[in-house]
Amino acid sequence: MRITIRTVRYATGDDSKLLDIYTSGQQDDRHVLLWHGMGPDERDVMAPLAEAISALGPTVLVPDWRSDRPDGGREHLTDALRFARDHVRDATHGSGQLILAGWSAGAGAALGVALQPELFDGWRPAAVVGIAGGYRRPARTTGTVPLQAVDRAVAPVPVRLVHGTTDTVVPVESSRELHGALLAHGWNSQLSEPATDHAGVLGCEHGPTAQRCLPSTDPSVTDLGRETARAIAGALPPRTRE
Repeated sequence: MRITIRTVRYATGDDSKLLDIYTSGQQDDRHVLLWHGMGPDERDVMAPLAEAISALGPTVLVPDWRSDRPDGGREHLTDALRFARDHVRDATHGSGQLILAGWSAGAGAALGVALQPELFDGWRPAAVVGIAGGYRRPARTTGTVPLQAVDRAVAPVPVRLVHGTTDTVVPVESSRELHGALLAHGWNSQLSEPATDHAGVLGCEHGPTAQRCLPSTDPSVTDLGRETARAIAGALPPRTRE
C-alpha cells in the first residue's frame, strides 16, 4: 500500500513547527496524533510507526516539538493538538475521531490530556495510547503526574499501553503500575508487553553513533513496530465515511 506523506507547519507562539501527515487513501475517519519522545524535533523517529499505522487506515499526524524549552514543550504540544483537532474537523466535516498516542515522554503527555480536559476546553481524545511511557513524572502537557491524576472525576476513555519487557530506559513496571491504577478506577485499559526494548516498540533500533532511534532492517524488529501500530489502530474500531 502506498503511503503519502505531506509536511506542513503548525503555528505555535510567534513561530511554527513542522508536522508530517501520513495518509493511505482509505476512507477512514480515524486520525492519530503521534508525539515523539524527549529528543528535540525528532518526528522522523516516528516515521516507521506512523507508516505502519496509516497502512491500517487512520491518518497520522506527527509533529516536531522540543522538550528543551523553558516550558518543557507544553506550548508546542498544545498547539500541535489544536492543529490536529482543526485538521480532523475540516477533513471529516466534524465526524472524525482523534486518538492521542505518544512514545516515552510523549506517552505521559497524551494521557495527561485525557486526565485534565479542563485545560483543553473540555475536549477529550477518542482514545489514548501510551508507548514505553513513564507516568510518575509530570506530563508535559499539564504539569501533573498522571499516576496522581488517575482518580480525578473525569469520564474514562479507552487506553492502550505498549511497553517492551526489556526496556532499560523506562522499565515496563511503569506501564504495569498505570494499567493497574486505570483498571482500579474503572478505565478501559489494555497492556501489551512485547519482548523488546525502548526503541523496538517503534520498529526501530538505537543507533549509538547517531545517539537516536533509527529504522530497523531486522524483520523481527519491524514486526514489533507493526504490532504497536495494530494496538493504536485497534484502540478504536474503524468508522468509514459514506
